[in-house]
Amino acid sequence: MARLVERSIIVTGAAQGIGAAYAKALASEGAKLALCDLAPPDETADAIRSAGGTVLARACDITQPAAVAAFAAEVEREHGGIQALVNNAALFGNLALKSLEDITSEEWDQVMRVNVRGTFECIKAVMPAMRRQGYGKIVNIASATVFKGAPMMLHYVASKGAIVALTRSVAREVGDAGIRINCLAPGLTMSANVEANQDWAGRIVEANIASRCLKRDAVPDDLIGALVFLASGESDFMTGQTIVVDGGSVTH
Repeated sequence: MARLVERSIIVTGAAQGIGAAYAKALASEGAKLALCDLAPPDETADAIRSAGGTVLARACDITQPAAVAAFAAEVEREHGGIQALVNNAALFGNLALKSLEDITSEEWDQVMRVNVRGTFECIKAVMPAMRRQGYGKIVNIASATVFKGAPMMLHYVASKGAIVALTRSVAREVGDAGIRINCLAPGLTMSANVEANQDWAGRIVEANIASRCLKRDAVPDDLIGALVFLASGESDFMTGQTIVVDGGSVTH
């Protein structure tokens, strides 16, 4: 039986790659999807509709609070509520590996603005609907790099460390309102953007695979089971937690 029947779920960064895989998987479990990205995620939405799913797709910059609030209000109005939010939108696949001395202040601020403040803006935007319902599930996307202290990507790792801390703090603040918030922390996953980035080729990927208990590439489908669990009622007595899905590179 589908585990997300009639749940209204927002997925950010759903135009391609892992976000698109998340959206399609949630729809296959019966969820009503609301998707956003910088450009309208129409291709993902069309695939969901073709499979018989219900979906709303909009362009939305998650760093713009008015736009995010308007999107959340439309989702609540059109779908009758917001049961879950998947905070997937982030800068990663197109980032170049570089030493901390080579990361500019502007690039640092851009990564923090999207990865941390964008996540905050989305959480803030769904709070009114979730408080009215007395229920909600928020799934933040962190990264296994937080637990490794991965080098050459300090801004990204720091931003995802902030997401783990944010998740724990929000869990304490909104638990009494019936809202649960947890993190999914993937390892290096071979999405289209990662595969196109030459910094994630050859020995770096090989070394990452060698560090795993399960020695193979990670693909977006490897993350689906944990995501559906966190978005469903099966995890209703979990909050403030981080689940690492990386083939056992990190044992957290």
